[in-house]
Amino acid sequence: MSKDSPALLTVRDAAERLGVTPRTLKYYEERGLVSPTRSEGRYRLYDEEDLKRFGRILRLRSLGFSLHGITEMLKRPLEPVDGGHRFSTESLKQIRDAIGQQVEALDARIETMRRELKEAQKLRAELSPDLDYLERRLAGENADALLAQRRSALAKAAKTASTAQSPSAKRAKKARPAAPDESS
Repeated sequence: MSKDSPALLTVRDAAERLGVTPRTLKYYEERGLVSPTRSEGRYRLYDEEDLKRFGRILRLRSLGFSLHGITEMLKRPLEPVDGGHRFSTESLKQIRDAIGQQVEALDARIETMRRELKEAQKLRAELSPDLDYLERRLAGENADALLAQRRSALAKAAKTASTAQSPSAKRAKKARPAAPDESS
């Protein structure tokens, strides 16, 4: 290799430099996203342009683009800038839209998870007394005494819930005239 020719990397070296597996490089080649040169022994060799292209592919994949979408974007020319090339304005718009869609999808997932978490917490609160009862029974405590405690706790909870009405419900109750006393 002469001093003027670009350095070529083997699959292993290129994969190591990009932080991926050699299989990943081969997969992208099979999909037609890159075309490395071949040595006389038919080994794949990658130059700096191949690595830049892989870098673009990996960035787009990390943004959630499909391989089909990446293939379409790679067909568009890069815009020259000082010291290199950048995505075209159209590609940047596509990336922005895709990221916006991903953010919306993540927001929806977060909201769903919040609802599921609330439900799980509610279910946990409902099951905790049952678990406590069973653990105490298995520890040998008397069933009748435990059931009496449970009934007492449920009655207390019901009373607390009825006194913890909303202020508007309390005002409505006060505003209603009392039922006539039948003893008069």
